[in-house]
Amino acid sequence: MGAMGAAEPLQSVLWVKQERCAVSLEPARALLRWWRCPGTGPCAPDADACSVPVSEIIAVEETDVHEKQSSSGRWQKMENPFAFTVHCVKRARYHRWKWAQVTFWSADEQLCHLWLRTLRELLDSLTSRPKHLLVFINPFGGKGHGKRIYEKKVAPLFTLASITTEIIITEHANQAKETLYEINTDSYDGIVCVGGDGMFSEVLHGVIERTQRSAGIDPNHPRAVLVPSTLRIGIIPAGSTDCVCYSTVGTNDAETSALHIIVGDSLAIDVSSVHHNSTLLRYSVSLLGYGFYGDLIKDSEKKRWMGLVRYDFSGLKTFLSHQYYEGTVSFLPAQHTVGSPRDKKPCRAGCFVCRQSKQQLEEEQKKALYGLENAEEVEEWQVVCGKFLAINATNMSCACPRSPGGLSPAAHLGDGSSDLILIRKCSRFNFLRFLVRHTNQDDQFDFTFVEVYRVKKFQFTSKHVEDEDSDLKEHGKQRFGQICKDSPICTCSASRSSWNCDGEILYSPAIEVRVHCQLVRLFARGIEES
Repeated sequence: MGAMGAAEPLQSVLWVKQERCAVSLEPARALLRWWRCPGTGPCAPDADACSVPVSEIIAVEETDVHEKQSSSGRWQKMENPFAFTVHCVKRARYHRWKWAQVTFWSADEQLCHLWLRTLRELLDSLTSRPKHLLVFINPFGGKGHGKRIYEKKVAPLFTLASITTEIIITEHANQAKETLYEINTDSYDGIVCVGGDGMFSEVLHGVIERTQRSAGIDPNHPRAVLVPSTLRIGIIPAGSTDCVCYSTVGTNDAETSALHIIVGDSLAIDVSSVHHNSTLLRYSVSLLGYGFYGDLIKDSEKKRWMGLVRYDFSGLKTFLSHQYYEGTVSFLPAQHTVGSPRDKKPCRAGCFVCRQSKQQLEEEQKKALYGLENAEEVEEWQVVCGKFLAINATNMSCACPRSPGGLSPAAHLGDGSSDLILIRKCSRFNFLRFLVRHTNQDDQFDFTFVEVYRVKKFQFTSKHVEDEDSDLKEHGKQRFGQICKDSPICTCSASRSSWNCDGEILYSPAIEVRVHCQLVRLFARGIEES
């Protein structure tokens, strides 16, 4: 057989295990296929045909035939057999990916070498794949298994895919963030964090802050337009909840995440900046929670000696205390989005809602260049006052193994909005009903005491810090001039909550939040349809 042109299909008869198979490679479709062909003549693919996209082939290598022969004895009848092995992705249940391998045999050495060369050339042409990665490993996060998980499940796959790494095992909090802020990252194709959501947050902050510094942007300005980073971030889950990984890949399986990194997947996600006056407090990608979730994380921080069970203990304690808080929420609805929090259309790989919403947001921003933005904001801002058990803002579903749907099942990863969920004061029994809905398929927003809005900006001011934040409060009154929905005056004790920002505590109850559309990219594809 002669050499194959770049766009010409290649088809041969090869052996897979003890089956005679027709094998085809179609560069135009970038698809490798094989099917049983027991006869001597040509045969067409049937329903049992196997296929793998070239983009999901990890590596192709020449196989030691003699080792295979001695171990299995399958090819003793074949004189001087030659073989090559294709390492690829195989899908399993619950969105998991597994490493699989298929070995193809032939008595024709030149034919095997042609297949090897052709497949390797196609793999080399995939420019989105990383070649050199910086890896941060948190040895203390979750159950403390991060280093072992990386060495046993991830490192062998990176080696197979010819990915080189530089590994840093962190020794203290914020080390990853500080390192990224100081070092030259030009030689890396991406950053990988091995740990939980806290470790990811460190890397996220380091990448964003480095990018803004390079662009000469002051992130402390609440209205600053942040520049997206070109560095992709990979997450190898080794934490207690792994919410970000679960919400972007569909599982918290380390092998699955490693394979997404290897094939060079890319997913742009929204990031919220959280400000108090003119100071940046933190960035958030998953949950901003005041009230219930803020009290829970604050109490759990005092019980680290309990391990992971501290979250269950603090959750029960916070639920039983049933503390509510009074405050004012002002928000700008995300009118550019084509979805809604209750449309039961979850974010999936290749999401139309994210793509279309970003386009419409860009159209809005073009109009702002003509001086229309301020007038529109005054008209569109809405204000809600009241007593709340919880105020949650989610940039993603916040799904995890305990809550497969998450706090907002239809939240989108890259639509430039956040789902703002207000849980008003209600009975302890009703609040329990609401919490239980997070574990099943029922509509968790179908309660009279729950409101949900899709927003692109919001502000919150606690009643008990009005004097401290009088400037922000007066600004809100002048700007909005609307009547609150709740008129009764709060008579509860002067207490305040904290904000749970992706698992970290923010002690300022007066904040301003803005969503930055698709600010960072992950080595992920989004959750695929089952």
